Amino acid sequence: MAPEFQKNTMYVSTELERGDVQKNFDDDGREKRTGTLLTASAHIITAVIGSGVLSLAWAIAQLGWVAGPAVLFAFSFITYFTSTLLADCYRSPGPISGKRNYTYMDVVRSHLGGVKVTLCGLAQYANLVGVTIGYTITASISMVAVKRSNCFHKHGHEASCSISSYPYMIIFAVIQVVLSQIPNFHKLSWLSILAAVMSFTYASIGLGLSIAKAAGVGHHVKTSLTGTTVGVDVSGSEKIWKSFQAIGDIAFAYAYSTVLIEIQDTLRSQPPESKVMKRASLAGVSTTTLFYILCGTIGYAAFGNDAPGNFLTGFGFYEPFWLIDFANVCIAVHLVGAYQVFCQPLYGFVEARCNERWSDSKFITSEYAVQVPCCGVYNVNLFRLVWRTAYVVVTAVIAMIFPFFNDFLGLIGAASFYPLTVYFPIEMHIAQRKIPKYSFTWVWLKILSWTCLVVSLVAAAGSIQGLVTSLKHYKPFSTQQ
Repeated sequence: MAPEFQKNTMYVSTELERGDVQKNFDDDGREKRTGTLLTASAHIITAVIGSGVLSLAWAIAQLGWVAGPAVLFAFSFITYFTSTLLADCYRSPGPISGKRNYTYMDVVRSHLGGVKVTLCGLAQYANLVGVTIGYTITASISMVAVKRSNCFHKHGHEASCSISSYPYMIIFAVIQVVLSQIPNFHKLSWLSILAAVMSFTYASIGLGLSIAKAAGVGHHVKTSLTGTTVGVDVSGSEKIWKSFQAIGDIAFAYAYSTVLIEIQDTLRSQPPESKVMKRASLAGVSTTTLFYILCGTIGYAAFGNDAPGNFLTGFGFYEPFWLIDFANVCIAVHLVGAYQVFCQPLYGFVEARCNERWSDSKFITSEYAVQVPCCGVYNVNLFRLVWRTAYVVVTAVIAMIFPFFNDFLGLIGAASFYPLTVYFPIEMHIAQRKIPKYSFTWVWLKILSWTCLVVSLVAAAGSIQGLVTSLKHYKPFSTQQ
């Protein structure tokens, strides 16, 4: 009986071990994903409602009552539509039971292959670098706005209140150095939820202040169906260039396709990830579009053709100063989280490649357990510590050299919108579904793709022209107004 008992015990033990493996790991052998519709929606809202919302009143002012909202709705529809195509490509060859793809590049490799994989990598990671630089600029502007708001309240609205943004860029960078040690996307849910709450808060404050200003007694500003007036507000050439730049700003306001696959890779297996991601995209895009339309149109109604580039830091509002301060603190806190949402895919890409190439290096692969007070044990990787710190420092230095808010947002939006939000999702959908060439579906998808290319090119041209103009009058490392 003893041998039989021992045999049964071993059998039960083995079954328990298998059960533990199945319980703790997904079908690809990786740690079980725990993301839900809520966490995915929070990631999307954190990525989408960002600094872009602050420039929408200015963008509507350039385009007017007709073209402004129309462009906003067009970008929201295109972004949602192509995000559903991209969500279906997370697994290949089928969206439900196919092999997982962990990054945007992996998705392109599975469906398209060839040189397009390299082009996707260049577009995605250059965009992620640009976004993190843009967020460093915006966060510092918001922190400076708190100081300037208190200064204006104390000394009057005509005071100069010149304050340098560079110390605040350094403070932001120090915070990011610490948060960048969060190992991966799967550990970011709490930060994204906090950032999403902050984004709703400051957008709501901006909206409320705009309504109060627009509804105020004796309030009158100049608005029109076509926006800024040639010969009055701007010259003919300025109207064209600023309209192009406004389109780029709106494109930037919807930029989250660069991190969609990484967000989807955090979702649990059931229900199917593609279905949950589509629902999260609908929730995220529809919610943000509502905020964007309200902030853009009511902001335009409040400020008219003189709308500031950033309606919470451009001091269209001075009072109540404490509410302006609170809104700008919320912006800074939100951008702390948004920075991490956008840089984690880049961190993961570089670290995965280095692990593959130098798998024998203890500097790159070894983890060291460190006891952190109140937080328990944390595993420190020296390569992660050095490389991520260096990345944050470099982006902060670039932000200090080129602190141009609107021009920078427009250029990033224009450069990333076409390849990452439109071209690759459409091409992969055609390949995945094996849509026949020159069929009706193939033709209209191609028309959409080419139209978006033209829009991206004119938006990029406007933003580049704006950057060139700003550089003519700019002295690096001087105090910014």
